[in-house]
Amino acid sequence: MKASSSELDQPVATHPLSVIIATDCGSTTTKAILIEKKGEVYRQTFRGEAPTTVEAPFEDVTRGVLNAIAEVEELSGRKILDGERIITPNQEQAGNPNVGVDLYISTSSAGGGLQMMVAGAVQSMTGESAQRCALGAGAIVMDVLASNDGRLPHEKIERIRSLRPDMILLSGGTDGGTVSHVMEMAEYIAAAEPRPRLGMSYSLPLIYAGNKNARELVQEILGKKTSLVITENIRPMLERENLGPARDKIHDLFLEHVMAQAPGYKKLIAWTGAPIMPTPAAVGLIMETLARREHLNLLGVDIGGATTDVFSVFRNVFNRTVSANLGMSYSISNVLAEAGLPNIMRWVPCTIEEQTLRNRIKNKMIRPTTIPQTLDELQIEQAIAREALRLALAHHKSLATGLKGVQQERTISDAFEQRASGATLIDMLSLDLIVGSGGILSHAPRRIQAMLMMVDAYEPLGFTLLSVDSIFMMPHLGVLSTVNEQAATDVFVRDCLVYLGTCVAPIGQGKEGERCTDYTMTFGNDRKSERGTLAFGELKLLSLGPDERAQVTLQPAKHVDAGEGRGKSVTREVRGGVVGLLLDGRGRPLQLPTDTPTRLAALDRWYRAVNLYP
Repeated sequence: MKASSSELDQPVATHPLSVIIATDCGSTTTKAILIEKKGEVYRQTFRGEAPTTVEAPFEDVTRGVLNAIAEVEELSGRKILDGERIITPNQEQAGNPNVGVDLYISTSSAGGGLQMMVAGAVQSMTGESAQRCALGAGAIVMDVLASNDGRLPHEKIERIRSLRPDMILLSGGTDGGTVSHVMEMAEYIAAAEPRPRLGMSYSLPLIYAGNKNARELVQEILGKKTSLVITENIRPMLERENLGPARDKIHDLFLEHVMAQAPGYKKLIAWTGAPIMPTPAAVGLIMETLARREHLNLLGVDIGGATTDVFSVFRNVFNRTVSANLGMSYSISNVLAEAGLPNIMRWVPCTIEEQTLRNRIKNKMIRPTTIPQTLDELQIEQAIAREALRLALAHHKSLATGLKGVQQERTISDAFEQRASGATLIDMLSLDLIVGSGGILSHAPRRIQAMLMMVDAYEPLGFTLLSVDSIFMMPHLGVLSTVNEQAATDVFVRDCLVYLGTCVAPIGQGKEGERCTDYTMTFGNDRKSERGTLAFGELKLLSLGPDERAQVTLQPAKHVDAGEGRGKSVTREVRGGVVGLLLDGRGRPLQLPTDTPTRLAALDRWYRAVNLYP
C-alpha cells in the first residue's frame, strides 16, 4: 500500500528522526501533531488545529497548515516556522536547541477527498475486485460499472459523463482470457469523454488494470481521450487478486493530478518529506501495520460527519469500505432513512415523540457543527451512532469477502465451516481488537459510552478488546509508517490508542435471569480471585485497570457457547482498560425488548450496571 515517490522527486528523510511535525488536512479542520523521540521511544507531545483553507477567500491549503503548526509552536516553545517555511532539519540556533524539525509529512481529505469510478467486466468478480482496490487506496467509490450491471449503453455513457470523478479504474478479464467485455467498457468511457472534477485543463487520469492481452486495444481507444496509465491486472487469475500495483498507481496519480489541481497543494507537496496520502488510506495503513506487528485480527471504524469508514484485517487480508451516506451530521438523515425510526428509538433510554426526534435529526443535518447541550440530545446522538456503526459494518461484511467465481475443492470439514466462494472474511469470534475513531467515539464525555456504542452496534462474540483513538491521530501515523515504522507504532500504542477494556460475550439466548455462565477472574501479583454468575439479560462491569491483565475462566450453561463450543469451559488472558472488564449476558444475537416500558427498564438497568448514571 505504500505510495511510490519515484516520479515525484520529493525529499525523503535519510537522517535520524528525533522531531517530526505531521498534519492532516481534513474537509473542515487541519490538525497538526508534534512527535519527539524521548530516550528510545517516540511520543506525541503537542497538537494544534486550524480551519482548512481550500475554499474562498483563501484558496490555499498551506494557510491552514501554517496556522495549525503555529499553534503547535506556541504550545511547545519550539521554533518550527521561518515565515512561511518549515525549518528542516532540526537545528540549534543561538544556543536554542528547540529549533526546526527533522521531517514534515501530511495527509489530506480536503476538497472531498479522492472520488473514483471503477469499471469491471463482471460486477460480482472483477467489478468487486476493482472496488476493493479503490477503497483500499482511500477513495470514495462513486459508482461501479460492469457489462452485466443491467444498465443500457446510453445510461452507462450518461452516468460516466455526469459523475465527474477524480479518476477511473478500469479492470476486467483474467490474463489471456476474452477481451470483448473490457473493450465494451473502454468504448463507453471513450464515448462519454469524461471530465475531471477539479481542473478543466488536464485529461482525466485512467488506470487500466485488466487483461494484459487488451492493453494495446485500450491504448488505442483511450490513449488520446484520457491520461492513461497501464499497470498489472488486479485479477490475473480467477483465484488470485493482485491489488497492490493498482493501489500504488492510484496514490501516485492522486498526488500528481488530483492534489496538484487543488489550491496550494503544489507548495505543500514541495514541503513534505514523504508523499501526501489520502486520509483514509493512511488510517488503513497504520491499522494494517499494527495488525501485522501484533498478529491480530482487527476491526476499525472512523465515523465522521458525512461518511463512515470501516477497516478490517482478518487472516492478514486487509479490507476497507466507505459508507458514503452514513455520518453524524451532513449524512445523519440518511442514517434515519436507512435504519428506520424504530431501530434508532430502541436505543434511546427515555420517552420521546417521533416528530421531536425527526426534528432534532434534521436540525443536526442543517447545523452540522453543533454539539449536544443536554443529556437527552447526547443520548439521541449516541443512539443514531449505534445504527450508523451497525449499518456500516453490514456494508463492510458484504464487500470484505473471499473471491467470487472461484471453484473450490472442498472437504467435509470445509462444508461444515461454510467458507464458500464469496463468503465474508469478518469472523467476530476470532476478532482480537476493535479500534473506534471519530468525534462521537473519541470525544464521548465518558469512555464507557464509547465502549457501549461499539458493543451494542457490533455485538462482539467471545473475548474482544476495545479501544478508541484518543485525539484522531491515526492519519498522521499512517503516513509516518511509510518513513519510520517504529516511530508510528510507538506513538500509536502509547499515545493514540486508549484501551477501554475487554468485552466478554457468550453466544446464545435464554430467559432473563437464567444462568448464562459462571465466571472466575484471577488477577494481581497475589493472584486474587473474583467469582460470580452472569445471568441472561445482565451487564456486569468488573474493575481491571489499563495496565492490568487477568485470567478469566467461563463455565457456560449447556446451551451457551463461550468460544469453544456449547457448554465447554474457556480460559483466556484478558487485558483491562480505562473502563474495565465488561461481561455481557444480554445474549447473541442481541435482541432488545419490543414493548416500550420493558425496553426502557432494560436500558435503565444496563446503564446503572456500568455506572453510566451518577
